[in-house]
Amino acid sequence: MELHDYGLASDLEMMRQQAAERRQVLRWLLAGAATLPLMSCGGGSDASSTAAVSGAGTGTSGSTGSTGSTGSSTVPAAGACTVMPEETGGPYPADGTNTNGGSIINVLNQSGVVRSDIRASFNGATGMAAGVPLTIKLQLLNASGSCTSLAGYAVYLWHCDRDGLYSLYSSGVTAQNYLRGLQETDSAGNLAFTTIFPGCYAGRMPHVHFEVYPSLAKTSAANRIKTSQFTFPMATLNEAYAASGYTASVRNLAQISYATDNVFADGTSLQMATVTGNATDGYVVTLVIAVNG
Repeated sequence: MELHDYGLASDLEMMRQQAAERRQVLRWLLAGAATLPLMSCGGGSDASSTAAVSGAGTGTSGSTGSTGSTGSSTVPAAGACTVMPEETGGPYPADGTNTNGGSIINVLNQSGVVRSDIRASFNGATGMAAGVPLTIKLQLLNASGSCTSLAGYAVYLWHCDRDGLYSLYSSGVTAQNYLRGLQETDSAGNLAFTTIFPGCYAGRMPHVHFEVYPSLAKTSAANRIKTSQFTFPMATLNEAYAASGYTASVRNLAQISYATDNVFADGTSLQMATVTGNATDGYVVTLVIAVNG
């Protein structure tokens, strides 16, 4: 579990997110069997990737090295995408919704947060996150508008470092703000972040957090239209964590699974990224995110 003790504001926010998750589950139950063919943008399963950005990665299809994950990169047909599940933002969002050390933590209003390479700290901080290179390619689609691309929207993305620590919150990295960044989608709804492969900390499957906003001008927590998380195929995790610096992740991953994770236990069909590459040259992950735009 992602635990915290950041005061009333954070508790209220977590309650809001949990209520949203319960509403999403009720919608799935009411939808019934009729929605099952639409459980992802492009098809797939928990054991492999389910969605890919059009034309992203090292090619339209290709080998992933030892991960064994391949797939075509195609935008789903009109009406074929399903809204990404709402998930908790966790205790380390740095989006102005909670505090640490008695101060509100918000990088969204800081100079330099709009960037594609999120490995280094910014706005006066000088740290650099080390780890296996990772490129994250996302595409936003409008589920309520025939799955058309969403241009000019903004995505705030953050994740832990290879030691499982979150900048601005975890002991030892509170003076850093790396592995956090904000970007605007292009005319096709695409954007990409350069980062490092996140570690696995105790109690959670490896994951990346993100929030979707209607525009860069409206990136305040009150304007969020989606908060969610995505994860990686197990084969990729095992390969990435064999790299130098991820020893603790090997141990932590062995003690958790998608089925026992408090976020992904209800399924990963919409939240499993497509992966190409390897731990030596780096990975490229792609994912289509459908929201009600």
